[in-house]
Amino acid sequence: MKAFKPNRRFKKKYNKLFKKDPMAANMLLLMCELADEKGQVKILGTTEEEIAEEIQKLLIARFNDPEEYAL
Repeated sequence: MKAFKPNRRFKKKYNKLFKKDPMAANMLLLMCELADEKGQVKILGTTEEEIAEEIQKLLIARFNDPEEYAL
């Protein structure tokens, strides 16, 4: 799997979103990093609660502070 490398267009969108909602911007970054070549993200869990817990764990593992600038 190739590592996600944000281009100038993504950085511009990230920066704009970060000004409005830092958590949402970092969630977008996390999903882009987790996506496969087809752009799909597979997260373990069968219920919405399990998936939400898994996403929360991933956010905590990836970011020291989910509202901190990450690019």
